[in-house]
Amino acid sequence: MIPWVQLDTAKTPDGGQELRLKRRGAEFSIMLGSNELMNSRLSGSEEALASLTCQRIAGRSQPKILIGGLGMGFTLRAALAELGADAGIVVAELVPAVVAWARGPMAAVFGGCLDDPRVIVRESDVGQLMRSEAAAWDAILLDVDNGPEGIVHKANDALYSLAGLNSARAALKPGGVLAVWSQGPDSGFTRRLKQAGFAVEEVKVRANGKRGARHVVWVAINGLRPAAASAKL
Repeated sequence: MIPWVQLDTAKTPDGGQELRLKRRGAEFSIMLGSNELMNSRLSGSEEALASLTCQRIAGRSQPKILIGGLGMGFTLRAALAELGADAGIVVAELVPAVVAWARGPMAAVFGGCLDDPRVIVRESDVGQLMRSEAAAWDAILLDVDNGPEGIVHKANDALYSLAGLNSARAALKPGGVLAVWSQGPDSGFTRRLKQAGFAVEEVKVRANGKRGARHVVWVAINGLRPAAASAKL
């Protein structure tokens, strides 16, 4: 069997933990300690995050999409395949090394999608981008950390708090979509989405086609009633 080779490391945003990029033949893995955060062979649920969203905004003219978390580019590539030439996608990635890996050792995995004219990559906090402009986005896709209970960067938890969900809703256009990837279910998060004024669908998806672990994608539609009052992040 081909052994794993460690290619690079990077600190998490708080500096307290280390991400490791590993390769075995054509397969890549990003690890945090003993936890595998993502693997280039397992793309199904990340692709579903994009496809479920794009189905719900189909027909919109010049849609603007914000993706939180670059990962291995599976969500971005799936969104590009679904959206037309008039779309614009901003990808927010908090760890600069992840962007460097995408343009370097994992360039074949990304297949040139970062050079698509519809794409802008911002090395910044997706929460800050959400709060910077009201009613700006047709869809916001969050594939940040492990979902509502983060393990990489505890500050990510604020995205999934009631305050964070209110910020996301304020950043969406009427009828816009907030889609959230998670490694597993979280009934508390579903309740917070509803409390923030979203119409919510919880979809279970496989990590890889009909096989692999079951992950969860929440598809939340920006409704019309006022969002629940909450302190700012």
